[in-house]
This record gives sequence, structure tokens and C-alpha cells, in this order.
Amino acid sequence: MNDQMNYGNGMPMNGQTGYLNQGMQQGYTGQVRPSGGTAQGYSGASAYNESMAYSRPYVATPADMPKKREAAKKTEKPRAKSSSGGFGKKLAITVLCGLLFGAIAGGMIYLIAGKKLASLKESGQQVSYNAPIPTTNVVGDGVQTSLEFDVADIAESAMPSVVAITIKSIQEVPTYFGFYQEYESEGSGSGIIIGQNENELLIVTNNHVVAGATSVSVAFIDGGIGEAKVKGTDPNNDLAVIVVPLDQLTDETKAAIKTAKIGNSDELKVGEQVVAIGNALGYGQSVTTGIVSALNRMNSTNDTPLIQTDAAINPGNSGGALLNMKGEIVGINSSKYSNTSVEGMGYAIPISAVQDIINNLTEMKTRTKLSQDDRGYLGIEGSTVQEQTIQEFGVPAGVMIESFSTDSPAKTAGLQKGDVITKLDGKDITANDQLLSELAYYEPGEVVTITYYTPDGSSYVEKSAQVTLTHK
Repeated sequence: MNDQMNYGNGMPMNGQTGYLNQGMQQGYTGQVRPSGGTAQGYSGASAYNESMAYSRPYVATPADMPKKREAAKKTEKPRAKSSSGGFGKKLAITVLCGLLFGAIAGGMIYLIAGKKLASLKESGQQVSYNAPIPTTNVVGDGVQTSLEFDVADIAESAMPSVVAITIKSIQEVPTYFGFYQEYESEGSGSGIIIGQNENELLIVTNNHVVAGATSVSVAFIDGGIGEAKVKGTDPNNDLAVIVVPLDQLTDETKAAIKTAKIGNSDELKVGEQVVAIGNALGYGQSVTTGIVSALNRMNSTNDTPLIQTDAAINPGNSGGALLNMKGEIVGINSSKYSNTSVEGMGYAIPISAVQDIINNLTEMKTRTKLSQDDRGYLGIEGSTVQEQTIQEFGVPAGVMIESFSTDSPAKTAGLQKGDVITKLDGKDITANDQLLSELAYYEPGEVVTITYYTPDGSSYVEKSAQVTLTHK
């Protein structure tokens, strides 16, 4: 069926949005029928609904008419005489009574309201004639006021905390001649301002938004632009923290932006209204709204159970904000289900489930992606352990070492052929291209901690080693 689980940045990978067209047609009974059934040709009234029979009305014959007139005379009762003008008098009295009651009631309400307003003014309280009506939730025998806002208020309050991200990367495309050609591509995503340290503004987004990027730029609510660097990533949970140096921000931008208010996604309920804000299609910030369709949904893009929503999560929304009706961040928009027969299935990472991960990412060293000649190397050739191998032979997920280069720093540190690398400086590694991508931010001479599994009979034993990276 061409099912696709698409990330929200860039255009869908191989999916397309379409109407569900089952070839429905109108049947003669007034019901919709699938096109697989054949509509019956009609022949007279019976073709409209053969199971329905109409009852025929009784019609009197001429011979019956005198008898019916005679019966009507016997049953006719004399009518009471009405005095002239009686109805008009009653109507006038009724109207006068209504007017008198309305005048008395209105006067009492005006008097009470006037005394109340005067009392408020004397006590020093501000009197507002156009105050919004707060929503309320009835709890038990009492009434608890709920500080909720409408979508426009939430958008106005939250947009200064959301940023538009533009990335550039190098893509390799196969040619007709059997080799690959590189070209520069551009993509878009979103991010949420979560705080700052002494020198940097901290922004959380999705890992897939910045993975493989050669440059990352951030646009703020006032139109200001900053060049960002990657501080830390967690591919398995599709999270990344990027930073913009504070000295890049103008005073106007600093005054316009603000840190997002973090909510509690554990309190979400199915059916609760939510608002999504992000950089849809790279056009700049836009707002969509919907409800929480389901909780604890799993899909292939994330290890964390996700929030499902029917708020539109369009390409470019990845990394943007999912907010509750208090204007609090409850999720990070991440992906959508793309299929020609599916609508309204977007997913967001619940903020409470990944708060500790985000905090750890903010503590990592800010790094810049290095060129091929300037980055450090482990000195190995490796391959991704496939899912079938993991299931059938119990091999850990990660990168299996197939060979070493001359003077390999990994071999010097004690790693062997057949070992499976699972972590680099505490970051989970599940694929060879992921390991290479992470190493692109490390310089020669840096020491990294490699966590790996080594074969031990019929099982694997976890070990770790300190490896000093070298030039290629």
C-alpha cells in the first residue's frame, strides 16, 4: 500500500497525500454503497426499496356519505357563546403584567449590579467590563478554575520560544555511469528554546533534522538569524541539542525570544486539545491544532513511546512544539504516518519521558563538524549488525569490527576483530554510518570512550576502552 513513516523535515520520502477513494456511489435506497456492489436498475416504485410497503389510505364511497353526515350531526356539541371583546381584554391584561414584571426585575438587577461595582471600586479592585470568561472544570462537589487559553493566545505566547532551522548537507546520488556524484541540498526543521548557559542559547530539536548537516542556521521570531552548532545527539530517541552563541544575537532578538514553558506530558489524556507550532515546509512558523488521539504509540523512528495527534505535523515541523491548552510544551513533534489511505496520524516525543536525556545533552561539549582531513579516526572497517543476525544469533546491535588499518588506535586499545561497538562517549551506536557521523566532530588526539561487546564462547561480554584518535 506504499506505507511510509515519514519524518517531518523535508518532503515525505516516498509517500503522498491523497483522498481515500473507494469508488463510492449513491444507491437508490439513499445509502452509500461500495463500488464492489452492483446498483440495481429501477422498475417502478419497487426499485427504490423493495422491502418497504406503503399502507393505502381509506377512501369513502358515495353510498357511505349520508350515513357519515347523520353520524356527525348526532355527535356535534353546542358551542359556548363568547362575549364580545373578551379575548382582546385578556391579551391586554397579559401584556401589561409582563411589562410590569420586566420593569421591576430589571430595576432590581441594575440596583444590585450598581452596588456591587461601587463596592469593588471602593475596595481598590480593578473593574474590567471586557474580562475573558475563564473555563472551569467541575471536580466532585466543588468547582475548580482551570487556567486555559484559546489557540490564538497560546500561539502568541509560544511562538517566541520556537525557531525555524535551515540545514545544508552533502548528498551522494548514483549516476547512470555507476559512480556517485555529490551535491549540496537544503532542508528545514524546527526547534524549541529550552534555556541558556553562560555563552550559548540552548535549543532542542530532532536528531534527524541536523544529522549529516554541514551547516545549521536558526531564524528567530523577530527575523534574526544565528549560526548553530551541535552540542549533543541521541539518535535512538531522535533528539538533539544545538546552540547559538549569545554574542551572535542582537539586543532586539534577545528581547523578542523567550524560554519555553515545560509542561507534564504524563498528565495528557486522550481527547485533550493540543496545538502544534513549527516551520512547516520551511515557510516560517505556522500553527495547527487537534487533539491527543492516543498515547504510548510505538513506531520505527523512536525508542520512546510517542504521543499520537491529529494536529497536522507537516514537513518542516520536526523539532517543533506540541503544547497543551495552558501553553506548556508537552511534546516535540517528530514524525507522521504517510499513506494514501491515512490522514491525521502525527507523532510527538513526550517531553516528560525524555527530560533527563535532554538535560544530559545540554551538558555535552559543543562541537563543530570537521572536514575529512581534520577529523579523528578509530582505524577500523566495520559493518552494521543486521536485525536478522541480532534475532537469530544474539549478536548485540551495533557496529561489528571487520578489519583494522595499519597502526589502528582501536586495535592498540585492545579491540579485536568480531567485537561489536555499541557506544561512543556514552552515545548509543547502532549503525556504521552513525558511528562515522559522530566521529566527524572529534579531532585527532582526542580520547574517546568506546563501549563494545566481545565474543566469549556462545555469548558476548561488555567491555570499554579509552581510544586516542589519530589522523587517517
